[in-house]
Amino acid sequence: MTAALHAARRELEDAGLRGSFLVRDLDTGDELGIDTETEWPIASLVKVPLAVATLERVARGELDPGAPITVAPGGLSTPGPTGTAKFRYPATIALDDLLYLCLAISDNGAADALFELTSPAAVTAELRRLGYEGFVVRHLMHDLSETPVEWFEPDRKHLAHTLAIAGATADRGHSLPQLDISQANIASARAFVDLLHGLWRPTRIEPGVAARVRDIMADNLIRQRLAPDFSSDASRWSSKTGTLLNLRHEAGVVEHADGQVLAVAAFTESRVSAAVQPGAEAIMAKVARIIHNELRIRPS
Repeated sequence: MTAALHAARRELEDAGLRGSFLVRDLDTGDELGIDTETEWPIASLVKVPLAVATLERVARGELDPGAPITVAPGGLSTPGPTGTAKFRYPATIALDDLLYLCLAISDNGAADALFELTSPAAVTAELRRLGYEGFVVRHLMHDLSETPVEWFEPDRKHLAHTLAIAGATADRGHSLPQLDISQANIASARAFVDLLHGLWRPTRIEPGVAARVRDIMADNLIRQRLAPDFSSDASRWSSKTGTLLNLRHEAGVVEHADGQVLAVAAFTESRVSAAVQPGAEAIMAKVARIIHNELRIRPS
């Protein structure tokens, strides 16, 4: 185990990355990780607790999954790269379909429409009610669009990453509120694996809620990060990604054909000033796979 973790840390260091990783066998509870308690701004990963809180309210009869909700086009509401954020006209979408857009294609406009029904503070409170203490949800997805990325032309986006790297403090503060753990939506790798554990082996989360979140996470269309290392004919990978400036995260569950099920959380920040870093994503996957493989071959 020590050799595997040392190898994982070397891979991160050589790639200019800092990270937290945790892999857990959901049936035995065996786990292995790096810096698992460190708190991170979680960017779009917040959409998983948002979905859980929303569906728990549906299960209690407080919200109607078929309720029509009108979402403003992206130019008038929440910017983003996908979904309703790219719409040019208002659209009326059922609540449950907004959940699909929110998780499967990481639609920021859909997420903020759901936050109008269940506020960030209410999402945190719902997680606390369910026994998940490691999350703090403070703001909307719209707030993530108000970063230095918006200040630069496309060919100068690397300058925003330079600011993101330079603005960090030793105690996880940051000159940008979206990257400051005292102001951002936050969780640790352990907190996220705990939530995934509760979704795949529900005891506190209502089983129907857990099943719906699992189904949508299996449909995640953003698959360039960990999916290449965890998807195959003999395994199913269900996940959610999160990205903000130099942060690249993914958390999900790999279900192997032989019956072993492992949750994986990978949280990283880059010290490289570039907006597009496929190499960083490949190293994320490699490190997660190193830890996964070490745990998978351990005797029970």
